[in-house]
Amino acid sequence: MNIIATHTVPAIEQKIRLQEYAISIFPQINSRSALKKAIAKKLVLLDGERASTADWIQPGQKIELLEDKFQQRKIFKFLLEVLYEDEYLAVVHKPSGIPTNGNYFRTLENALPHNLSVSNSEDALRYPVPVHRLDNPTAGIILVAKTRIVQQILHSAFENKSILKTYHALVHGQLQSVVTQTASINGKAATTIFEPVDNFEIEDEIFSLVKAKPITGRTHQIRIHLSDMSFPIVGDSIYGIEEGYFKNKNLYLFSSGISFGHPITSEEMKLELKLPKRFRNLTRHKLS
Repeated sequence: MNIIATHTVPAIEQKIRLQEYAISIFPQINSRSALKKAIAKKLVLLDGERASTADWIQPGQKIELLEDKFQQRKIFKFLLEVLYEDEYLAVVHKPSGIPTNGNYFRTLENALPHNLSVSNSEDALRYPVPVHRLDNPTAGIILVAKTRIVQQILHSAFENKSILKTYHALVHGQLQSVVTQTASINGKAATTIFEPVDNFEIEDEIFSLVKAKPITGRTHQIRIHLSDMSFPIVGDSIYGIEEGYFKNKNLYLFSSGISFGHPITSEEMKLELKLPKRFRNLTRHKLS
């Protein structure tokens, strides 16, 4: 079987089992049940050996995910905004409310074959594959691999922190200066840089538009870090607070930009999305 993703375990702060650790390292696996299925199918290798849910993780170990050749992709015929595409990769706009992937039909991954052409490269993937994830309620930029070597290079680039992602979030409170938040998440080191962009006053409450640059890629990292800093994101039903004006609104978190070196041409790629209308409409509340 073909190896479709590889991860080397960095220094970790506490002892952890594979079944807890590996759900956050592969975009193709986003739940414990999906990981258990992959392990049961013998699709996960730990240092070259078939992995078990009982395995403990150690720094320096290599975890590999094998291709499931018996999995047939169901095509979700949903139009996506394609920001860039060539023979090797693509950059697309994931709308809010659609999972990146997982055990569902209505996912971004299942919509990719409807929107992207098949690569003519010798190592072309059967289907385009997102190389990172966005939470279901988060919209914005997703980087997609179309060949096996590009998929591996991009995974390594994320692990080496050479791909820079930029987010914008609307938060409660007034962030007044650049803050680097370093706080572990589920025992793993996590760092995010936050920069204030604008401030707004709505019904006697102050809000901030914040630019976020995650250095690491932990699940819910930006949401957790902002909540821990007492700047919860508007519309965050998990880490947020009771809201008035924005009650029952969507999560105000948007993946707005990405910068990376093209794995094949070495060209410096920088793509950005205009903030959604609901963000732009806030300008009428801007503090002078």
